[in-house]
Amino acid sequence: MKPFIQAHGIILPMNQDHVDTDAIVPQRWLVTVERSGLAEGFMGAWRYDEHGRPRPDSLLNQPAYRGAAIVLARENYGCGSSREHAVWAHQEYGIRAIVAASYGPIFHENCLKNGLLPVTLPATAIDTLMDQALALPGCRATVDLAEQRVTGPDGRAYGFEIDAGRRRLLLDGTDDIDLALERAADIDAFQQRQQRTTPWLA
Repeated sequence: MKPFIQAHGIILPMNQDHVDTDAIVPQRWLVTVERSGLAEGFMGAWRYDEHGRPRPDSLLNQPAYRGAAIVLARENYGCGSSREHAVWAHQEYGIRAIVAASYGPIFHENCLKNGLLPVTLPATAIDTLMDQALALPGCRATVDLAEQRVTGPDGRAYGFEIDAGRRRLLLDGTDDIDLALERAADIDAFQQRQQRTTPWLA
């Protein structure tokens, strides 16, 4: 997993509550178990009509938001089904961090396990940032995990909390597989001991 230290880039404002995982990556894009190839599916139903043509009124099809790196959202972002593709689609599109008032719990966990940083800020801070992002299309923000700070387009900074263990794993770029590999010797010793003491389990 790639270490996460800081993300800086264009803000993509999702100005509504309860953006669910089916909106984030619709079912028709769930034909792969690979993490690649999902950029086109990111917010696919919002970006394209039923004929696959880009919707001109979609923020994601407006030049000012092209290359966005930070999603700004409101309450309960990522609610709905547990599809991990919703996180992968963000990353394939180029999103490195999400700043929201709250998250669907499974989506939040999937973000942390895949190196996509989900920052939680109070609704009042989200209101201020959302007003700026909508008034100034293409404006930028910085999400700094090392400093635990979000800096908005106007230079105002907002501190955020994150579990210390999760923060360290993200900063180091360590995922669950890496953690298991670190204990490989202990796992092997346990298996050998189990085979000796309870051979009928084998």
